[in-house]
Amino acid sequence: VQLQASGGGLVQPGGSLGLSCAASGRIFSINDMGWFRQAPGKQRELVATITNVGSTNYADSVKGRFTISRDNARSTVYLQMNSLKPEDTAVYYCNADIKWRAYSGPENYWGQGTQVTVSS
Repeated sequence: VQLQASGGGLVQPGGSLGLSCAASGRIFSINDMGWFRQAPGKQRELVATITNVGSTNYADSVKGRFTISRDNARSTVYLQMNSLKPEDTAVYYCNADIKWRAYSGPENYWGQGTQVTVSS
């Protein structure tokens, strides 16, 4: 199983950017999916999560600005980021709990990370 993230880049403060992350490989089902981020010199922190039925959870710092969504048919999770601030600069990682067969427990996987830089 692999998670492939894409969509990072450089954006000016106040701008928008969208990230996507697709899971591939032997997948039976995907439970929670989410996005985390790690800024230089800081610990990795949760940005947002979404369950397989669409319930969402956000870090206080991104509430009202970021929106997480998923397409279960495509095994893909998205993060729409609006009103970006310089403090949103970080490497963003996708994460998912994936079952690869019906009678196995979920295993946790990370994507490779994509850089988001907010700067004028």
